[in-house]
Amino acid sequence: MTGLRVVVAEDDVLLREGIASLLTREGLDVLGQAGDAAELMKLVRATKPDLVVADVRMPPTHTTEGLQAAREIRAELPGTGVLVLSAYADVDQAMELLAGGRSIGYLLKSRITDVQEFLSAVERIAAGGSVIDPGLVSELVTARRRDDPLAVLSAREREVLAQMAEGQSNSGIARRLWITEGTVEKHVRAVLSKLKLPETDDHHRRVLAVLTFLEAR
Repeated sequence: MTGLRVVVAEDDVLLREGIASLLTREGLDVLGQAGDAAELMKLVRATKPDLVVADVRMPPTHTTEGLQAAREIRAELPGTGVLVLSAYADVDQAMELLAGGRSIGYLLKSRITDVQEFLSAVERIAAGGSVIDPGLVSELVTARRRDDPLAVLSAREREVLAQMAEGQSNSGIARRLWITEGTVEKHVRAVLSKLKLPETDDHHRRVLAVLTFLEAR
């Protein structure tokens, strides 16, 4: 991650400075900081960073300014990764954001207190991955609609899908579930097949599988 160019947007000055300081200590190049969405967009357009870390709620209304800015950034600079931070688990926001494809993430602010978890999420997004907060996954894992699209999956396949939703790689899933990576690959193929996802690249199909998982609530 050393040398990764980052912009940080957060209206809480102490939190913003803390995130910027943490990233700088890890060798990232913090190009600038913003306190609202307008300032963020101006800074992003001027510097064209590799990654933006932004709060969902910023002035003036403190509703979804950060999310709207994330959409604009993805439209104007599709190669820029975006990690949005939220104080609350909002499933609709997370799904809308993650539908944007690669290099995207949604984390609860409480996750920042776990430095390694936060830095791991930044690293995964910088590498082109998608990150969903484990807290959001945990909140949804037991809830199911009456017409459950996941009913076709075995218990183990659901476990693998839940790990995928937390942003785990196949090797990470293997370590967590105490199975071989080859077995994980087999389960992932079964999940993608049983959910009848369109034949696109494997990464995008994984994102679609996660969205299906989140919708089954």
